[in-house]
Amino acid sequence: MTTTANVLPDDIHNSTLVANVHPADWVNPEPDGRYNLVVIGAGTAGLICAAGAAGLGARVALIERHLMGGDCLNVGCVPSKGVIRASRAVFDANNGAEFGVNTRSGIDFNFGTAMERMRRLRADISHHDSAARYRDELGVDVFIGRGKFIASDCIEVGGKKLFFKKAAVCTGARAAALPIPGLAEAGYLTNETVFSLTELPKRLAVIGAGPIGCELAQAFARFGCQVTLIELGPHILGREDSDAAEILHTAFVREGVALQLGVKIAGVATAADGKRITLERDGQTYEVIVDEILVGVGRAPNIEGLDLEKAGISYDKAGVKVNDRLQTSNNHVYAAGDICFPYKFTHTADALARILIANALFMGRQKTSTLTIPWCTYTDPEIAHVGMYERDAREKGIDVTTLTVALSDIDRAKLDGEVEGFARVHLRKGTDKILGATIVARHAGEMINEFSLAITNNLGISAIARTIHPYPTQGEIIKRLGDAYNRTRLTPTVKNLLSGWLKWQRR
Repeated sequence: MTTTANVLPDDIHNSTLVANVHPADWVNPEPDGRYNLVVIGAGTAGLICAAGAAGLGARVALIERHLMGGDCLNVGCVPSKGVIRASRAVFDANNGAEFGVNTRSGIDFNFGTAMERMRRLRADISHHDSAARYRDELGVDVFIGRGKFIASDCIEVGGKKLFFKKAAVCTGARAAALPIPGLAEAGYLTNETVFSLTELPKRLAVIGAGPIGCELAQAFARFGCQVTLIELGPHILGREDSDAAEILHTAFVREGVALQLGVKIAGVATAADGKRITLERDGQTYEVIVDEILVGVGRAPNIEGLDLEKAGISYDKAGVKVNDRLQTSNNHVYAAGDICFPYKFTHTADALARILIANALFMGRQKTSTLTIPWCTYTDPEIAHVGMYERDAREKGIDVTTLTVALSDIDRAKLDGEVEGFARVHLRKGTDKILGATIVARHAGEMINEFSLAITNNLGISAIARTIHPYPTQGEIIKRLGDAYNRTRLTPTVKNLLSGWLKWQRR
């Protein structure tokens, strides 16, 4: 029998979720011989490893101590996008006057209903990651419990020994605790607890202006919460191009998010009027008073309790150490996902799992260094990127031609009322080779894929310019970049030659 997982609030949707991803009546199977692959961790990387290997005929065991589906299903991508979608509905309703929508009398928004919808949809989706599906449909031996290495070729779970030919460590990462005096005592939310809220806090402080912090800060502000976004650095989304982040900065200010940038948190204390956060800037201290604190920065690898040393697996504070083929210091053990990779995205974990299957089971030589990895911050507008930034190319001594087209030049963006943003491409100077691209638009995450496809398949911007794009769409902006590149080829010399040719034809 397994222990019961507790997911709050205790409603029918979360009961359905738990019944799928951590069933209380689950009975672990009896191991029978050596497995081709034993996977520890049933998040995205582990699930793809197990399903892919089993589908190819391998005998596979999958171990999960908590909730199958991992962060993505339970406390990450799925619930956050459900919340963000609700916040966009509120925003659009409140800003419909331009389209003839009368909202002068206000709108009736219910936070509890929005969160209930998210939980219902998460429960519906959870079937795909369920223990029963992996056992009954995919033929995987699913073990609910804490797995640990007891030898270089054996993992123990629930008193059962699982011998393996190969193993995969896919235990992921979790929200890291911050060493802020008084924070633990005052209490705080993380991505692992914020989606359990049933009532909207009146005042919320979000610590960290990276992707997670920015996404949730904007969402809760749109719900009507008084949000303060606190960041040690001088800018939000410091990884992105400054003008891309500036567009979002302006949107946050317009939507009422109070930005506290370039500040240090001296401490947190609980008082009668709320949680008092003491901030320091330029030698001055002041306080921000809130009802809840959300920590949206820092990730810690889930390596505790695995007894990696007994299998000769090297690790450090960043996680399990792997080579370019995802192999650990134990030649028979591999790792994939957040436990070992700096780009902690669900789609990256998926890609790594596919590399792991090829290399661990079929003597593949696939390398993580060859991956083209896009990412997106799901704010409004979204910021999506793939490949190099201009600064990356210059640091590598690569001369760059950068082309940018404003979203306000695109007819569909004007008609949609979504003109804030741009599309940008970095090319190797003198060629049409795409080094990287950034898109800032409401649906940038959907639009960046064209650049990812081009880079992966070594297609230049000229190929995009030759491709017919539907009109009117916001995606047309990518073809406009191709047109902009073609105009750079029309040098005075080329133009004179063409003019001469056309003049000769008129004779």
